[in-house]
Amino acid sequence: MSFNPDLCRNESEVESKLIVQYLLPQLGYSPETWHQEIAFGSIRLDFLAFATQVVPFVLDDSSPLSVIFEAKHPRENLDNHVRKLKRYLTSLNVRYALLTNGREIRIYERIAGSVQLRFHCLGQNLESNFDTIKKLIGRNRPENPVNSVDRARPKQTEAPNSLPTVVSPNSEIKNHSIMQTIAIYHHKGGVGKTTVSVNLAAALRKQGKRVLLVDIDAQANTTFATGLIKFQFEEDDDIKERNIFNLLETSTLNFIPDIVRKSSGFSNPEIDVIPSHITMIERQHKLVKSGTSRLRLARKLEKVKDEYDVVIIDTPPSLDLYAQVALTAADYLIIPSDLRPFSNQGLASVQRFIKEEIDENREGLGKNSLEIMGVLPSKIPTNSKYQQYTFPKQRQVIPDRYHLPLMETSISERTPLYTCLNRTIPMGNLDIPDPKSIIDFAEIENNSSAEVAANEFEALALEVLDKMGIK
Repeated sequence: MSFNPDLCRNESEVESKLIVQYLLPQLGYSPETWHQEIAFGSIRLDFLAFATQVVPFVLDDSSPLSVIFEAKHPRENLDNHVRKLKRYLTSLNVRYALLTNGREIRIYERIAGSVQLRFHCLGQNLESNFDTIKKLIGRNRPENPVNSVDRARPKQTEAPNSLPTVVSPNSEIKNHSIMQTIAIYHHKGGVGKTTVSVNLAAALRKQGKRVLLVDIDAQANTTFATGLIKFQFEEDDDIKERNIFNLLETSTLNFIPDIVRKSSGFSNPEIDVIPSHITMIERQHKLVKSGTSRLRLARKLEKVKDEYDVVIIDTPPSLDLYAQVALTAADYLIIPSDLRPFSNQGLASVQRFIKEEIDENREGLGKNSLEIMGVLPSKIPTNSKYQQYTFPKQRQVIPDRYHLPLMETSISERTPLYTCLNRTIPMGNLDIPDPKSIIDFAEIENNSSAEVAANEFEALALEVLDKMGIK
């Protein structure tokens, strides 16, 4: 039996002609071993196949060689669906997944907490590659040993319409890695520092890392973005007397556990946040009088180094004391930039600031010079001519003229990145802020642009972890 991708004109035909009539029988799955349109809580699977008949239907770590099959419309870009597929594999404790739009076939494998692309071919080349596919996800393929993380996972007995409570990479598993701190900083404003800070923190949290997000910008955009400003009237303000300033004003009182809060509805799982407040502007002069205030955040972070894997600090677009505090405490610096001339000219100021101010503070703490992880292209236009002709030239300016490393990932300028942080919910006569991370927003909205933005931040998180050497 042969397969012609041109016969699949919509998603339904990809399901029936490719998966049901061709893939499942050719891979050895009989009708009693696969299930269609399966629900696990918020997860909806097109197909789930097992090596043997499962009665009653239970999905756990003893389920025999289960495989997810997901079908998309032939005109759909499969890249937009990879993030959700990875969530399915990790949340449901399934090892393999096949993703296809008929014109393209991909197979992903979950390996020790990460999900990797194992196979790819065009639909027109399916037959010539079928032996490889069969070795990966065929019903009669040799059973591979389950990894140690899988062995530790408890067996589940939930009904098919409930989400198994398995231990996944998003769970709170302490790996005792050395805490790393990243400052998100640029001397120029308007380059997307807050957008990068909050969504990178959310993406790292989704990777199962213990994340602390610190807002040290008096504009308090990160505090707002993570859902901590629910009040509409000044008398209800519960952040004014419990924020980052209180950490910095004294060395003997107000430590991180006293100040930290859980993000409110912004991300699932939640993120620990140290909020900022507008009053920090007028109170900065009190800190300037004490030279040691520049070192206090670093010293207080040291006391919680066993509680977090990654600390993200959103900084002010300035050369003031608060910027000094953040860069003195950080191990790495990411510089978001739209790569335009004014932003590039600010890079020289950032380099001088580090050399003339920050590294001296760090020396007093026994720290090495601040390591610049890279300039992160941010708020990048998505039109094809810009991407083809202008963007490559702008990227090359960074290493050639400024001798700075460049992040491989770039963050596009997309409407959902603003929409997700400015969501509100009606409460009586008021609209209460209800911001979401782009990753959570993409999961609840059927929006391809949001999916792409979420994918970019997931790629950034993986790049950051790789550069820091955190598994």
